[in-house]
Amino acid sequence: MVRHDSSIVENVLVLQGGGSLGAFECGVYKSLVKNNINIDIVAGTSIGGINSALIAGSKKKEHTEELLENFWLELSESFIDLDKPSLLYSWPRFMEQQAASSYFPQLPKSETMGSYFKTRKEQEIKAKQIRSFYSSAIFGNEKMFKPRWSAEFALKDPEYFSPQKWTYLYDHLSLVKTLEKYIDYEKLKPDGKPNARLILTAVDVLNARSLTFDSFKQQITYKHILATSAYPLYNFPWIEVEKGVYAWDGGLLSNTPLREVLDASPINDKRIFMVENYPKHINTLPKNLPEVHHRARDIIFSDKTEHSVTMSKVITRYLDYIEELYNIIENNVDHIQIGQNQLKRIRRKYKKYKQEHGAEIKEIYHITRDEPFPHMYENADFSPETIKCSIREGEDKTDQAIKKTKNSQ
Repeated sequence: MVRHDSSIVENVLVLQGGGSLGAFECGVYKSLVKNNINIDIVAGTSIGGINSALIAGSKKKEHTEELLENFWLELSESFIDLDKPSLLYSWPRFMEQQAASSYFPQLPKSETMGSYFKTRKEQEIKAKQIRSFYSSAIFGNEKMFKPRWSAEFALKDPEYFSPQKWTYLYDHLSLVKTLEKYIDYEKLKPDGKPNARLILTAVDVLNARSLTFDSFKQQITYKHILATSAYPLYNFPWIEVEKGVYAWDGGLLSNTPLREVLDASPINDKRIFMVENYPKHINTLPKNLPEVHHRARDIIFSDKTEHSVTMSKVITRYLDYIEELYNIIENNVDHIQIGQNQLKRIRRKYKKYKQEHGAEIKEIYHITRDEPFPHMYENADFSPETIKCSIREGEDKTDQAIKKTKNSQ
């Protein structure tokens, strides 16, 4: 007897959270489309969940990668550049000074010129990242999230003048209006014919239980997308996805929803394209406290996917063992004393454990961002230059991963 059709291998795209780092994931998807890799399941949380919903529910049947890229370019166009002349003309220089003092001591005179220019470049990049962070923190992004202290909330927020009661600082309802241009929600329901099966994750605020939203089992709405991206440590509000169920960003429990994919689709084997916004491996130790905090953040968000992969392999071995024992019983049922009721129970359990589970992970493509100049605020940089560079990096990294695999076959 056969556990499942081993000839069926589903392509799965797993997208992590990471704020503006989600532009890297856009580039990854562009490469997959360019290399004619059709995605069967797309799963994500936080910004990865937003990207996943755009891919699965894209209003375009063809060239979904163009629509996803247009979304990111639209976000970048709403970025407020503090370098431009304004009432905040003194901020850029102030931020540069802050970056320099926070990260670098004065260079000793014995430093080589090459080392000096390398360090100077790092200073400039980190100063720019800090300015971008302050832009997002103060002004938000009108296409995605708005600060609660904005004047527009004065008449519609009953707690506007009572900040001591606030449980969030940024309202991301503006994301709903932006997504309406890109997502056909009719696709995101059972039998809705999505571009890929969509799986989003969140966490129940009241009981800390994982929440999984699956387009094959329920209608995915804008509320589920807001919930998967409602990260409280970025000061976003919880979302009531249904009566009495209040959800926060799934990244609080798991930033890489691989396990949820295996639970949702336990039969067919998998080829996983795993996008890692937060690198697991680095070549040098952090040089100062900000880099220590940055590395700790990366480790927290890099997640426990290796454990999920290991457990998948262990389960496969156990199921193979069960099949071996089951075949021994079936082939010798006439020669052993076993009651019919007991035999029925064995056959029923075999069908449940062996035929309805046991998907194997055939391949995993780890597509990971580079971090030449690590910085705590990189995931709040929505500047056009950074977004475009991130998209290019994601596309290039995926091209390389696919090419490497083809060459090794």
